[in-house]
Amino acid sequence: MAGLADSGSNPDVDLLYDINGLAKAAPTWLDHVMEFVGEYGVLFGLVAMVLWCWWGVRKRGGPDAASSVAALVWAPLAAGVAVLVNVPIRGFVERPRPFKDHEGLEVLVDGKDDFSFVSDHATLCMALAVGLFLANRRFGLVALVLGLIGGFIRVYMGVHYPTDVVGGLALGTAVALLLSPLAMALLTPLMRAVERSPKGSWLIAARPQGQRRRVAERSRGRAAGSEPEERDLAA
Repeated sequence: MAGLADSGSNPDVDLLYDINGLAKAAPTWLDHVMEFVGEYGVLFGLVAMVLWCWWGVRKRGGPDAASSVAALVWAPLAAGVAVLVNVPIRGFVERPRPFKDHEGLEVLVDGKDDFSFVSDHATLCMALAVGLFLANRRFGLVALVLGLIGGFIRVYMGVHYPTDVVGGLALGTAVALLLSPLAMALLTPLMRAVERSPKGSWLIAARPQGQRRRVAERSRGRAAGSEPEERDLAA
């Protein structure tokens, strides 16, 4: 295996050692935190943000609720599609993990024996983040930052080259963006059908649209009926 001195002028390897060197200098407790965040924390955080955004859309309701939920459904679907697209890419490139070819790395997690390019974690997280950004700009900006942090941590952990992460971020973004029009064309009618169904409407809005309309009509009727009564009393 090649060591640090053998990295030459390869910026990918040099940057790998620079970032992973932070793990060597960090206290053990911080490495454990970074390991958890890099393996699970970022992904769980992104999923929680998608659910939080869905809950807000459901609570608010409105005529655009179905299309908003469709956009949120696309976020995890985009992540799944992106990972599937990555399967043949990894098999074609067959790039070993960096710690197999380079000595002196601080590897924070064991059992990574599959190929390195493209990073599944980076692909998954960025597809989720971009999908959420398409559905909600405010939540999406935070999600994009989380996705970038997650990619950085994968290099910090010593399990990916920087280019593995860049490739994953690009792949996740491309899948979420390019397939979004087709996904929305298919998902929006489906979510509208769910909204109209008696058993599934709660997934789209807290109160079914028809019930909201009836409540509004009754409210208007009571308001209109109270006016003549007030006029009679005044007479």
